[in-house]
Amino acid sequence: MAKSADSFHDFVRELWADLKPIEIKRMFGGAGVFRDGLMFAMVIDDALWLKVDDAFKKELKAEGSAPFIWEPKTGPRVGEKIDLGYWRLPDAALDDPDDAVKWGRKALAIAQAKAASKKAKKKAAKKVALKKSAKRR
Repeated sequence: MAKSADSFHDFVRELWADLKPIEIKRMFGGAGVFRDGLMFAMVIDDALWLKVDDAFKKELKAEGSAPFIWEPKTGPRVGEKIDLGYWRLPDAALDDPDDAVKWGRKALAIAQAKAASKKAKKKAAKKVALKKSAKRR
């Protein structure tokens, strides 16, 4: 990555100082922003993108934000426009750490809820599988 990306990563760490501890890991030409092992934001092309759900999308849209759309350059999905479920942090929040932290906390809460939902689904599927296995015996 270019040196400017490292500078932007430092800016994100400073902007979200109140969300500590966060970790920024390089991936796929950008970086993921993690807390407690959960990715709740991305840094791509010196922009900050937040994990969203339907309600959060509406809030961000009202602030003039838009989704991150990935367009694969190679492979079987070349030419597609894929919404990855991340929306841009509103520009005003880049100059207001309190506002940025507010948005970041919402994205983190969404990541935590999605992780808990996945964990619950996995646990339920395991329980069903165990019941089926017990019936076969």
